[in-house]
Amino acid sequence: MPVLKCGIQLPAPRREVFSFFADAFNLERITPPWLKFEILTPAPIPMAAGTLIDYRIRLRVIPMRWRTRISKWEPDSSFIDQQLKGPYLEWIHLHTFEENESGTWCEDQVQYRVPGGAIIDRLFVRRDLHRIFGYRQQVMGEIFGAKADARRYGPVIE
Repeated sequence: MPVLKCGIQLPAPRREVFSFFADAFNLERITPPWLKFEILTPAPIPMAAGTLIDYRIRLRVIPMRWRTRISKWEPDSSFIDQQLKGPYLEWIHLHTFEENESGTWCEDQVQYRVPGGAIIDRLFVRRDLHRIFGYRQQVMGEIFGAKADARRYGPVIE
């Protein structure tokens, strides 16, 4: 199963960075506009293990619904969202937050499987994921005031 990995150093305390992610509606801010991403679950969304969140997205020209469950919730440290319904056969997204002398190292690891297997992944999905997570890192850097040369990597898919 392919694994996407990327990370960015943000010049903010871990509690502040995690708090940003604890508000599910901030996901709209860090998702590229071309996905037409919209959270359908009414606010407020109390984040905890077991929380269900419904979204609407547009992949290329195809509108679709996406439902995730927060399967792990460790405040200020990490959380996992897993797709229950959506465009992937499997989507397990681990978010980790590690405080250090420069702020917070924020890392994403996504294990995923797509319909059509490796060919569809290489022809379409990887390129889209690179764009989505590249955009996400750029916007997070802007929100938290990271310098352009801030330590970051990815997105890479292994």
